[in-house]
Amino acid sequence: MLGSAKTHLSRLLGEVEDGEVIVTARGGKPVARLIRFDEQPGRVLGRDAGLFTVPDTFDDPLPDDVLGEFFA
Repeated sequence: MLGSAKTHLSRLLGEVEDGEVIVTARGGKPVARLIRFDEQPGRVLGRDAGLFTVPDTFDDPLPDDVLGEFFA
């Protein structure tokens, strides 16, 4: 299908835009998959604001029993 894909690329792209997945093959073996590209937003700072509150005790020393597990 690789040779055919070169000839019919415009049509294949139209099918991909409609949600089809196109698999190209060479010698009967799959080589590549052509799928629709969905723009994914990058990191958005503050997106999770308010979902977690750091407790006031966050920087307190760990209890002795927990510290003991690190040195066991």
